[in-house]
Amino acid sequence: MTKTAKRPIRVLVAKVGLDGHDRGAKVIATALRDGGMEVIYTGLRQTPEMVVNAALQEDVDAIGVSILSGAHMTVFPKIIQLMKERDMNDVLLTGGGIIPDDDMQELNTMGVGKLFAPGTETTEIINYIQGWVGEHRDF
Repeated sequence: MTKTAKRPIRVLVAKVGLDGHDRGAKVIATALRDGGMEVIYTGLRQTPEMVVNAALQEDVDAIGVSILSGAHMTVFPKIIQLMKERDMNDVLLTGGGIIPDDDMQELNTMGVGKLFAPGTETTEIINYIQGWVGEHRDF
């Protein structure tokens, strides 16, 4: 009897819009990789459409959006809409950056997963993604 190996969790890390600050996204991408995940980093200045298309193409389990530009109330709802249109109900949309608590709560109500403020321990983010994916995906 042979064991079938589980594939690693696949996460797309994205920077959307004109936000050119990607140090945090790169730190998170590295931490996720070091936590055993496969990470695809989109690079800067992506559109919501580009992010969702890349997520589909890469067959990811989670999308993490890093946003510091203040456009979170436009970007996340657009990505959620595109994900729903493409039946990506088993893909986590999460992220972080400069997002006020009230906006985080509103985005959570729309279907965005937990959002993380600057300074969050990377282990908290890794544990959240692993837990969510473990509950929602069948490997």
